[in-house]
Amino acid sequence: QVQLVESGGGLVQAGGSLRLSCIASGNGFSISVMGWYRQAPGKQRELVALIDGGGTSNYADSMKGRFTISRDNVKHTIYLHINNLKPEDTADYYCNARIAPRGQNWSQFWGQGTQVTVSS
Repeated sequence: QVQLVESGGGLVQAGGSLRLSCIASGNGFSISVMGWYRQAPGKQRELVALIDGGGTSNYADSMKGRFTISRDNVKHTIYLHINNLKPEDTADYYCNARIAPRGQNWSQFWGQGTQVTVSS
């Protein structure tokens, strides 16, 4: 019923920029904190950034500087702007959100991921 769909990934050159998008859709749901995670090949999934409904964001220490998370509450969409892309940014990027579907408890939802590949 409720789903998160990411987009915006692709193959980019090192030093370039990218904007990822995640749209939450469904009928009659409430949504709280949303965030971005990434998983590089052979590594654990790691937090990139979180953002609450008021626009307050938090970044993992290693993500500060080149990453910017933003949110559009009307569109139920979050974005991740990545500047000065580096090969180490190559990963699958996943959207996450705390969502309470109508008549249900709060739980974590994940998108299918969007792949970012940075070439040197």
